[in-house]
Amino acid sequence: MVKEMTSGSPMKLILYFSIPMLIGNVFQQFYNMVDAMVVGRFVSMQALAAVGATGSMMFTILGFAMGLTTGFSIIISQRFGAGNQAGVRQAVALSIYLSIGITIVMTVVGFVLTDPLLTLMNTPPDIIEDSKTYLYVIFGGVVAGIFYNLFSSVLRALGDSKTPLYFLILASILNVVLDLIFVIIFSMGVAGVAYATIIAQLISCILCVLYMLKKYPLLRLQKQDWAWNQKTAMQLLRIGLPAAFQNSVTGLGVLILQSVVNGFGSIVVAAYTAASKVQQLATQPLFSFGLAMATYSGQNLGAGRLDRVRQGVRAGMILTIISSIAGMVLMIFCSEWLIHLFISGEEVETVAKVMEYAKIYLIVTSIFYFCLGGLLLYRNTLQGLGNAMIPMLSGFLELVVRIVLCISLPLVFDFVGIPLADIGAWIAAFVLNGVFYYRNVRVLEEGRRT
Repeated sequence: MVKEMTSGSPMKLILYFSIPMLIGNVFQQFYNMVDAMVVGRFVSMQALAAVGATGSMMFTILGFAMGLTTGFSIIISQRFGAGNQAGVRQAVALSIYLSIGITIVMTVVGFVLTDPLLTLMNTPPDIIEDSKTYLYVIFGGVVAGIFYNLFSSVLRALGDSKTPLYFLILASILNVVLDLIFVIIFSMGVAGVAYATIIAQLISCILCVLYMLKKYPLLRLQKQDWAWNQKTAMQLLRIGLPAAFQNSVTGLGVLILQSVVNGFGSIVVAAYTAASKVQQLATQPLFSFGLAMATYSGQNLGAGRLDRVRQGVRAGMILTIISSIAGMVLMIFCSEWLIHLFISGEEVETVAKVMEYAKIYLIVTSIFYFCLGGLLLYRNTLQGLGNAMIPMLSGFLELVVRIVLCISLPLVFDFVGIPLADIGAWIAAFVLNGVFYYRNVRVLEEGRRT
């Protein structure tokens, strides 16, 4: 069911639209976490470290494609808000064309760069072969992830945040079952959890397509919709490419941070992996509110309601602050229990060291969750308003700050310098996006008055 966000209480609209996405994002994270949980508990601590060591590299490469499809949905939401149904169908068709092209590129790039990047990242020798195996499988099936994200983004652009959730829940359950079968019964190790992920993503993608064709007449593309339109393609790329580069640049910063972590050895890599997975779960409300603002601001810009954009940002900031405080409390009091989900009872001393490093990371970063939430809120709102350059530039700023801090701070603060580097990157990007959001809205309002 489509959902127009151009009338009604902004707070309720953002909250209600975010809830299905939040549940979906939690399942998405659980979907990703299960790989680490299964290998960490049923294979070895080295296998956990191997899966974790690949995360930043995967996000750097695959994040480009995910940012691109998210950017495409901004154009779709703007046209939907303006009541341009033919334009919606045309944008969807061209998004499919462009996604096919990016799938081919990402597959080739992933295979070519796996070996040299793992070596460049100073990946510990005892986990590098498992890391390669995991990445080769993931990049071989990248088409499933890209097109699931594209079609779920299209549905969200029309205000439907529930349907992608249902398919994701089903795929998450399947992923868990396949992980356990491939690892415990067939002893496939890290390759098994990678195959399980690809199969689950493929099923999510197929279900999204079937549902769209059956339930949304608006999305039943006709022959004329598939005609190439240079103007629409450039509009999609104008928003999609900066969002894609912003994701990849952010991922590059995390990749460099991972390289520094790798230098501490496989125990610290395992701790950082477990802590990162827990943090991703705790911060999902912040990501959900940000994604909601992209659709909300895009639809209201299309409807000419900039006043509602301001109201929505204020409502979103209130929700962000509340969620940030809740996340901090969760990390302070429950982080140890959550970390234990990822580690098995191997050597007591090893487990204790992993736990210590992971808790340090989670508690230190949780104090600044409000900066991460504000960054996501302003960044997605700017993208919804059609401003793709500032979010991309903020990604470059995050990269520079994270590189400088992750290289310098560990020299002074040892492992504590790692969470401090993340915090510094969040703050810098938060300030930049916030300043330009208010400037952008003011310029748009003045343009409409004249």
